[in-house]
Amino acid sequence: MKKVSILETSTVLVLMLVIMGLGVIKFKLSPQTPVLLVLGLITMWAKLRGFEWEDINQGIKNGIETGIIPIFIFILVGALISVWIAAGIIPTLMVIGFKLINVAWFVPSVFIVCSLVGTAVGSAFTVMSTVGIAFFGMGVTMGVNPALVAGAIISGAIFGDKCSPLSESTNLSAAVVDADLFDHIKNLMWSTVPAFVGALILFTIMGMGEAKSADMSKINQTVAILEQHFNVNFWVIIPIALMFICAWMRVPAVPTLFINIGVSVMFVFIGNPQITVTKIASIIENGFISKTGNIDVDQLLTRGGIASMMGTVALIVVTLSLGGILVHLGLIEQIMAPIAQRLNSDGKLILAVIASAIGVNLFIGEQFLSVILPGKAFKPTFERSGLANVTLSRALEDGGTVINYIVPWGVAGTFAANTFHVATLSYLPFVFFSLLSPVFSILSGFTGIGIKHPN
Repeated sequence: MKKVSILETSTVLVLMLVIMGLGVIKFKLSPQTPVLLVLGLITMWAKLRGFEWEDINQGIKNGIETGIIPIFIFILVGALISVWIAAGIIPTLMVIGFKLINVAWFVPSVFIVCSLVGTAVGSAFTVMSTVGIAFFGMGVTMGVNPALVAGAIISGAIFGDKCSPLSESTNLSAAVVDADLFDHIKNLMWSTVPAFVGALILFTIMGMGEAKSADMSKINQTVAILEQHFNVNFWVIIPIALMFICAWMRVPAVPTLFINIGVSVMFVFIGNPQITVTKIASIIENGFISKTGNIDVDQLLTRGGIASMMGTVALIVVTLSLGGILVHLGLIEQIMAPIAQRLNSDGKLILAVIASAIGVNLFIGEQFLSVILPGKAFKPTFERSGLANVTLSRALEDGGTVINYIVPWGVAGTFAANTFHVATLSYLPFVFFSLLSPVFSILSGFTGIGIKHPN
């Protein structure tokens, strides 16, 4: 494999970021086109620099391979959303929420509940696509800023995903650096708890401000519409309980989603015996179409379906292809390896890990690679510096796992934007947990608070 100088590598990566940033931020394009353009330019550059087509193709294959399971999960989530609405599960959650939650405490309540659910099920995607949609519908109905509601849901989902022993990303972060899972989760609290408290304070302040302008007159009207047009009753909560049971039994995401879709379809038939198999198939494939006659409710509940995830799947494929080329041709390693070898203080090391993880998120857009690549690059340096593995794994979570949700072309960011129909750059300023986690992690590094050393 040919070697490229650090200067040339840096130039290529910066130009990539500029092109994608201008496309998404300045020209407000969907991320697919800028990422595809960069992928084409990188392919041309690699060939001109003497790389073989076989190397380029292998990089694309390797990149896509890492995303096969997430892509399949997204397809199943699209089906799950549509059948949950058709079965009355999401409308029931909205009705219960309207009756229980005070509007003044709505935003912080959303953050707390999503945090608890996320910790229980260990999947941020599951939280966002189930209870998250219900909370989002409630917030929009009350007139709360949709971007703020999305930010509270996403922040809570990330917190739960980060703290749960069932989370794939949390298990990965511990495994990459050979750390004990529960020691890793315990050490995460040094940055996670301050970030949670800070986010809760901000959501409380902003939520009270939104409560003053909330339109409460719509709530009773919306509840009446939901009860009239959907199967709103306690029994449809069973699929939610089933989701928790599967999480407790450590059933993987794919079979959990299949089971939940099957049970939810059964509830669709129970609630509407006249519905046909053809109609159910259409709902799963194309999404649920709400026809209550109320424009606001119909906009909220017309969503889901496999087709709705195809834009996300397309972006994931081109993003992972780009990341695969960058990794296979050695460009990412070329940047990270020299940095890892030259750092000589705890604070600088942690700052470099977080910056590298954020950089991988920006350049590749894949959550797991933002943990794996910096983890492998910095592990020897952390060992030479006398730092415990859990110190590195925490930095990987704080710069890698939580940041992917606020990258417009990131896998998680794309999923969240597609789920709530809110652009990533719109909800980004309100994902306080993701914004605060790296800050407290860096402070920990420079102050020495929470820094672990091997016994």
